Amino acid sequence: MHPWIESYSDYLEVERNLSPRTCSAYVHDLLSFCAFLRQNADEDADLAALLGAVTRTEVRRWLAQMRRSQKKVSIARKVSALKGFYAYATRRHGLEFNPFDAVRRPAVESRLPGVMDVDGVYHFLESISGSGWMERRNLAMFELLYSCGLRISELIGVDVADIDFDKGQVRVVGKGRKERIAPIGSKAIHALQRYLQQRAEVVKEGEKAVFINRYGSRITPRSVQRHMKNLLLAAGLSSASTPHSLRHSFATHLLDNGADLRAIQELLGHVSLSTTQKYTHVSSERMMVEYDKAHPRSRKKR
Repeated sequence: MHPWIESYSDYLEVERNLSPRTCSAYVHDLLSFCAFLRQNADEDADLAALLGAVTRTEVRRWLAQMRRSQKKVSIARKVSALKGFYAYATRRHGLEFNPFDAVRRPAVESRLPGVMDVDGVYHFLESISGSGWMERRNLAMFELLYSCGLRISELIGVDVADIDFDKGQVRVVGKGRKERIAPIGSKAIHALQRYLQQRAEVVKEGEKAVFINRYGSRITPRSVQRHMKNLLLAAGLSSASTPHSLRHSFATHLLDNGADLRAIQELLGHVSLSTTQKYTHVSSERMMVEYDKAHPRSRKKR
C-alpha cells in the first residue's frame, strides 16, 4: 500500500481505536477510490499526486458511478471513509483541499433486525436439549446472548477468565475495543456452569475461549449463525431470526417491561443514546400506556 494509506490505517486502528473489521473496510474503500482515479490517469502516475489533485467534479463522477452499482448503505460507508481520509490527509500530509468536505452521506433507511417475542425466545431456548458438550455449549451460547444482549463478536470473544460466577457478571469487549461489564441471568449462569464442566474434555491446550468448536478452538461467527438456524428449524420456528435478533429482543423486552432507556444503552454498550433509540422499538401498547400516564389531556384524563 501507499505510505499515506498505511499511515491512515494505523491512525484508524491506534488513534480512532476502530475495530479491525472497520479499519479493513475503510482501507478497502480508499483503495477502491484509488483504482477509480487510476482509470483516467497515466499508468506511472504518483498516487499521492492523484489523491491531492481530486476535484469536486471527480467526486461527483465517482458518486454517479457508485449509484449505478452500489446500495445506499455501501455508498454511505465509502463516503465516510473518504471524508475521514481527506480530513486526516489535510492535517498530516499538508493537503490544502478536502474534495469530500461538502459531500453528504446518502440517507440510509434504518433497518431493525427481527425481534422474537418472549414466548418465542423461551420456546427456542427450552428446545435446546441434550447432555453432550455441543448441546450444552449451544444452550450456554444462546442463553448468554439473550441474557446479556451481546453482539455475536462479543460472544465469541469471551474468555473463561472474563466470567465472574460469584458476581454474576461477564466482561465483554465491544466496538472500538471498549470494555463493559454485563450482568448474567441465573438461567445463563446455570447453562454456562454445566457446559464448562464438559468443555475441559475437548478444548485445545492453551485455548482461552469459552465457546469452542469441534476442534477445540474458538468458535466462529458463521458457526454460531449456522447452529442457531438449525436449532430454530428443529424447534419449528422461523429461521429468519439471527443471533443479532436475540440482542434486539433483549433490548425490546427490557424496554417493554419498564427498563430505563439509558440503562439499556449501558447494557448494550452504545456510546450514544440515539443509537439505542434507533435500535429498540417501543410497542404501541406500551407507548399508549406511557402517553395515558403522562399527557395531561390523554384519553384517560378527559
